[in-house]
Amino acid sequence: MNYLEIINKCLVELNYKKVTKFEELVKNDHQKIKNILNIINAEICTFDNWNFLLRKQTLLLPANSAEIINTVNGKIHTLSIDGKKLNYTPDFEGLLLSSGNSSSVYGVLNDVLILPKYDKQKNVEVIYYTNNFVKDEDGNEKARLEVATDEPLIPQPFVEPLLIYGTCMKIKANPQYSKFSYWMSMYKENLATMRSKLCTDVQQSPCIVLKRI
Repeated sequence: MNYLEIINKCLVELNYKKVTKFEELVKNDHQKIKNILNIINAEICTFDNWNFLLRKQTLLLPANSAEIINTVNGKIHTLSIDGKKLNYTPDFEGLLLSSGNSSSVYGVLNDVLILPKYDKQKNVEVIYYTNNFVKDEDGNEKARLEVATDEPLIPQPFVEPLLIYGTCMKIKANPQYSKFSYWMSMYKENLATMRSKLCTDVQQSPCIVLKRI
C-alpha cells in the first residue's frame, strides 16, 4: 500500500473527500494527515526492535587506528571483527585512555566508534536497526513518506490498521469522538499482534508470568 492509497483511506475514515492525484493534496487537513502519517510511521518503527528493520553494513578500520566515523544510519545490534562479537560499553573515556588496548568492547563518542586497535586493516561487521522507515518505487530506502508511490516498511497486513487508525486517532485527538475508541482499540490490537507475529524466536514472544507469593 503506497502513500497516496494510505492517505485516501484516512480521508474516507475521516469522512473527507478522496483525491485522484497526489497534487490535489493542498488543503490544511491534507497537510496535517501527511505529517501525522510520517509521525505515526516513525513511532511504530521505533517502538520496538523490529526484525524487518535489521540491516547489515561493513565498515573499514585502518591499521593502527582505534577510531572511525560511525556511518551506520540506525541503532547498532551487533558489532564484530574477525567473527568475534564486541560488547558495547558506555565508558568511552576509559576506552580512549586505554588507546585501543581493549579487544572485547567498543564505545561511541558522538559520531565516532571507538574500537580495538590492530596492526592490520580490519573489516567491522555491523548489524543494525535502520532509521529508514520507507522505500520508494525503486526499492531505495529513506526516512520519510514524500511522494505518492512511497511505501512504509511496516509489513502487510499491519500497514493499514496501524497507520490509518493511528493517524485518524491523532487527527481527532478527542476520546469523545464517535470513532475514537474503535480507532484506538484497532491500533492497539494490531500493534500487539504485529509484535507477536513478527517474533523469530519464542523467547521474544510477549508473555505473562505469574509468581507464587
